[in-house]
Amino acid sequence: MKKHHHRSYKYHAITFKLSQGQYKSLKNYCKARKTTPIKLIKKNIERFISHYEYGVPPELYLCENQLNLFEDIDNNKQ
Repeated sequence: MKKHHHRSYKYHAITFKLSQGQYKSLKNYCKARKTTPIKLIKKNIERFISHYEYGVPPELYLCENQLNLFEDIDNNKQ
């Protein structure tokens, strides 16, 4: 019989701070939706954490022209 190779996974912890009001709001929302804060956060960032493991498509990068849009408008007014 073949032995199944157990794949080990690496996990990384990410921490951030919330104000007391933000934390209360998060807890109340999770209680109303019958979920946990971790599940809520993971569900909301799922599209960012599951599609770009090997790279980000070039069209999603900001180019220099996009950053200077409002500077061009201000220069034309002068």
